[in-house]
Amino acid sequence: MTAYKNFSVETDADGIALVTWDMPDRSMNVFTEEVMDELDRIIDQVVADAAVKGAVITSGKETFSGGADLTMLKRQLERFHAERAKDPEAATKMLFEGAGRMTWLWRKLETCGKPFVSAINGTCMGGAFELSLACHARVAADSDSVRMALPEVKVGIFPGAGGTQRVPRLTDQQQALQMLTSGQNLTPQKAKAMGLITEIAPPKKLVETAKALIKGGLSPVAPWDQKGFKLPGGPIYSVAGANLWPPAIAILRRETYGNYPAATAILKCVYEGLLVPFDTALRIEQRYFTEIMQSKEAAAMIRSLFVSLQELNKGARRPEGVPQTRFKKIGVLGAGFMGAGIAYVTAKAGIPVVLLDRDVESAEKGKAHSAGIMDGLIKKGRAKPEDKDKLLSLISPTASYVDLDGCDLVIEAVFEDSAVKKAATEQAEAVLKSSAVFASNTSTIPITALAKNSARPKNFIGIHFFSPVDKMMLAEIILGKKTGDKALARAIDYVRAIKKTPIVVNDTRGFYVNRCVLRYMSEAYKMLIEGVPAVMIENAAKAAGMPVGPLALTDETAIDLAQKIMKQTIRDLGEKAVDPKQMELIDTLVDKFDRKGRKNGKGFYDYPAKPAKKKLWPGLKDLFPQKKPEDVDFEELKQRLLAVIALEAARVMEEKIVTDPREADVGSILAFGFAPYTGGTLSYIDGIGAKKFVKLAKDLQKKYGAEFKAPKLLADMAEKGDSFYKRFDPYAKGEGKKAA
Repeated sequence: MTAYKNFSVETDADGIALVTWDMPDRSMNVFTEEVMDELDRIIDQVVADAAVKGAVITSGKETFSGGADLTMLKRQLERFHAERAKDPEAATKMLFEGAGRMTWLWRKLETCGKPFVSAINGTCMGGAFELSLACHARVAADSDSVRMALPEVKVGIFPGAGGTQRVPRLTDQQQALQMLTSGQNLTPQKAKAMGLITEIAPPKKLVETAKALIKGGLSPVAPWDQKGFKLPGGPIYSVAGANLWPPAIAILRRETYGNYPAATAILKCVYEGLLVPFDTALRIEQRYFTEIMQSKEAAAMIRSLFVSLQELNKGARRPEGVPQTRFKKIGVLGAGFMGAGIAYVTAKAGIPVVLLDRDVESAEKGKAHSAGIMDGLIKKGRAKPEDKDKLLSLISPTASYVDLDGCDLVIEAVFEDSAVKKAATEQAEAVLKSSAVFASNTSTIPITALAKNSARPKNFIGIHFFSPVDKMMLAEIILGKKTGDKALARAIDYVRAIKKTPIVVNDTRGFYVNRCVLRYMSEAYKMLIEGVPAVMIENAAKAAGMPVGPLALTDETAIDLAQKIMKQTIRDLGEKAVDPKQMELIDTLVDKFDRKGRKNGKGFYDYPAKPAKKKLWPGLKDLFPQKKPEDVDFEELKQRLLAVIALEAARVMEEKIVTDPREADVGSILAFGFAPYTGGTLSYIDGIGAKKFVKLAKDLQKKYGAEFKAPKLLADMAEKGDSFYKRFDPYAKGEGKKAA
């Protein structure tokens, strides 16, 4: 038997080879050049050995595979860009051949003449699911841990190893398009109902079931290679096709506004591929994949939403030399909406949590919030009653600070008032051991100011969560002037333990995320005052790639909160810090019309009883003289909304509030959904080019004012032809560990 580094091959008495994929140096199997070379040799070995009837491919790990190693794609792109500068034609050819490597390897397996079965024992994503689809049958283990998906569209590319061709030949085109363009996860039951897998087996009988299919005479010829093959949902040119394709194109346009070239390419691949023989279809897919790989969207999304996100999740910014914390007990002060949410995510991570409030009744109410979330998950079939019992057993409601004794970390989420926070800090520290870390979940008060209440400012830090805590995937970790490495390391360990992404921010008013979000909202108020119809503002935001319009977002966070923030800003920074017209608009909504946002059922939108949908409040158009839609430059509205946020992100970098471009980009997408196709706020500027962006900012500044003034940093970058990822290279020696 040939020896392989990443696979073992054992043939049983029935002549069935069991190919077990188990990479020695990885926690999850992924495709690398070496893995594909070995698979190529394994196919040859199976075919050449007359004693082998067929093969079963499975994984030696808990999961099957996460798919392609996207850092390999990132390297391919870097090689391509370097080569393109010298010889564009050779560079494109190299990219085309690289894109086809997996495609034609899977096709070789599919047409090798011996049956292959994929035995899926855990998560099976991307290229690994495409490999499974190229096998002649697929068996999935009947387990909650089994999820199958082709999620490539989420990082700006698409399933380019036969996925766009095999899925619509195994299931109907409507389900195929939905799966491919959304990257949705499939359970074994859903995949079987769609016809994408052959059988579901008990986990212990997975390999046995897969082998039984080969013993039972499984055909080594794919359905589409057999004469007379018919598409499951009927041909493209049919009544069904005529009913599907025109709306599918319209729905894609409605959902993506043309911002995601990969999603458009999926539709083209499926449509064109189903009209031609299978090998030609694969060639069409390979061409589109090569084209998409060259798009700036793919480069930016792979970098931010895969590579950078993974690096931050693994603790890229964690100080070296500080031991990992294994949390035994965590305290949460304040059992309101935020505190209750923090207690839930902590308990969900299996960490015991003490939830403290002014009386036991309030603390119990905070615990009930977790029970409510779990009930919702049980109802949707995403959790079991015993999961709820286990989680609730980890939350101890109390009104006594003595119960915080033994906590490794305490998170304060009390009312946003300096005096209340001071009392909470002092009472907690009186009980805690000196090595414990104290974190504040403040959203507005600088951490350095709050740390003055602490007897040990080195162990005082900010962990800023976003609402609702159970759904939002980001946490801002804020360093005060005196915060030490140990506190930073522990905060990162905690954020990773609760499966959120940490970004490290130096202390400033509004930190990073809120500074950007407030600019976004403020620009929308300005547009309203100019007489731009509200519906155009909201539509421009969505067309620019934002998930929620700025007026809807203000309603979600509450208009009276916006009013409080503006008033506090005036108190702290003087009258000129807030545009008086914007202050007047917010005062009018709150004080005159009692429109506070979603929480009281009326804000910029009206919120009728369900099932009716929210709609913009008609009274908005009476507040200011309205411009005619044809007199408004819609493209400029889009530019203003993205540029105003990106400029604030550039200022944050200039002020050294954020020091790593990965955090600015990933943070902006995870916290408020900054147009993901751009790769985030700084990638948006890099994608346009500093010189061109500064010119755009100058033009907007002339027309709309100081919020579009480019910071000196950007002007300097424009002059030197620099980019954020060059100037603030996170991989430069010694960089990217701790904020300066």
